[in-house]
Amino acid sequence: METTPDLWHHYGRVRAERDRAVPDAFRWTWAGDGGPGAEILGDVTGLRVGDLGAGSARQAAYLAARRRPARVDAIDASPAQHALATTLYTHLAPRLRLVHADAATHLRRTPDTYDVLYSIFGAVDFTDPGTLLPAAAAALRPGGRLVFATLAHHAGGAPAQADVVRVGIPARTPAGDATTMHRWVLQPRVWADQLARAGFAHTTTRQEGQTLLMTGMLSSLVQVTVRPG
Repeated sequence: METTPDLWHHYGRVRAERDRAVPDAFRWTWAGDGGPGAEILGDVTGLRVGDLGAGSARQAAYLAARRRPARVDAIDASPAQHALATTLYTHLAPRLRLVHADAATHLRRTPDTYDVLYSIFGAVDFTDPGTLLPAAAAALRPGGRLVFATLAHHAGGAPAQADVVRVGIPARTPAGDATTMHRWVLQPRVWADQLARAGFAHTTTRQEGQTLLMTGMLSSLVQVTVRPG
């Protein structure tokens, strides 16, 4: 049986060799410096939080160690990234839970579970929004929010897409062979429309340099459901 290669196998390994600490700040921006911090998520004290496409779980580790949530689930489909996160931050359990799963699949299996979901150039960037955003809405409790950082324009400077169109970007297989993976780089109005279609009643947009920050809020009275997939 053919398996899909882990295209995130190499990501973050060099940094992990020299920096194993829990971060001292929460970073949203593409450049990784300046910009807003965890306050965009609101007060997460005692709340259930999910990081969609958490990678090595650095930002999730920050929340678990410094912001007193009930629990943060760091969700990632990459075997290599999940293993890296386990090596770095398993000591933060049970407040930090490392979940090896496709984000959309996990969300569909956990309806009405989370108070806050977020993605920092993670699963929101690399999953069809027509699949992920409805699953996120269904996994949130009434009044919950989804916050995500995505590219305001393509890394090479080309403008973001005016429709829900994926693009191919360079990637490497575990063996080092060149390949491509799909990414969604969309204009703010397109993201806002996709959030509304998924059931988010209110949206906000903020740009910090190359980074587009989007927030979708659920009504406190409405529960969104999706069919199991």
